[in-house]
This record gives sequence, structure tokens and C-alpha cells, in this order.
Amino acid sequence: MSPDLHTKPKRRTDEKIAELERQLAEARTQADAYLNQLKYTKADLDNLQKQIQKRIEESTERNNARILGQLITLADELSLVANTTKNDAIAMINGKLLKLLQTEGVAPMECKGKPFDPYRHEAVLEVEEQDCPAGTIIEEIRSGYSYKDKVLRAAMVKVAKAPGKKEEKDNV
Repeated sequence: MSPDLHTKPKRRTDEKIAELERQLAEARTQADAYLNQLKYTKADLDNLQKQIQKRIEESTERNNARILGQLITLADELSLVANTTKNDAIAMINGKLLKLLQTEGVAPMECKGKPFDPYRHEAVLEVEEQDCPAGTIIEEIRSGYSYKDKVLRAAMVKVAKAPGKKEEKDNV
């Protein structure tokens, strides 16, 4: 056999091997790119699921707060009726309603003797008071309630003001 016959098939085989190795490297590069895309897509999907779950929880909490706020108004009206008519049955129903509100996370806000906070209280009267510092709540007119550390309904309160301070009136 001549030396040309042996080198030609060997060269062809070497060329085929080199071509196959190049194709394998390209396939690995493409597979790595696809894997990275898959990882990013999975992370995006996870983030989207968390975001949607958070929105659902916020929406549920808003709707619960709205309904619980309406129930608080109903409890106030029942309490008023129970106190004016001295009806034990209505008082019992009101007690059950207040207990239900408490189990759902509604809590009355303590106001009397505390400093006025415009985010938690609604001042309806300002009264001169010598025994209390100015800006202190001296009486709660309507109870305020919170739900999950947020104000559900602001309390209506009387606030102390410093004695002797006259309001200046504009002379027109």
C-alpha cells in the first residue's frame, strides 16, 4: 500500500472527529444557554407567584377590614339600643358580635389619658383643662378600633387645651 492511502482516511477521520467535537462544543454552549434561560424563567415565575400571593393577601385584608368596619358600626348601634332599652337579649347579641370581632383581630384602641394622634383619633371638642397637659385626650366619645395594627376606625375624642389661650379672631 502506498503512504497516500493510509494518510487520506486518517485525515478524513481526524477531520470528522474535529467537526464532531466542534458540533459537541456548540451543542454544550447552546445547552448551557438554555439552562440559564430556564433558571431565569423559573426565578421570574417564583417572583410572580410571590407577588400574586401578596396581592391576594392584601386584597383579602382590605375586604376583611371593610366588612369588619361595617360590623363595628352595627355593634355600636346595638350597644346604643341595648343601653337605652335595657334589653338583655340585645346586650347579649352585642356581646357576641364584639367577641366575634375580637376573634377576627379587631381591637378597641385605648385613648383616655393618652396624647392626641391625628392618625388614630378624631378631635371633636377641645376643652380647657388644668389637670391635664394640652393635647391629652380627656374623654372618648366614640370608640376607635384597629385591625392588624392599622386603624380601622378613628376614635372620636375630647382633647385638653391649655387654659387661658384665647383663639384670635380676624377683624374684618
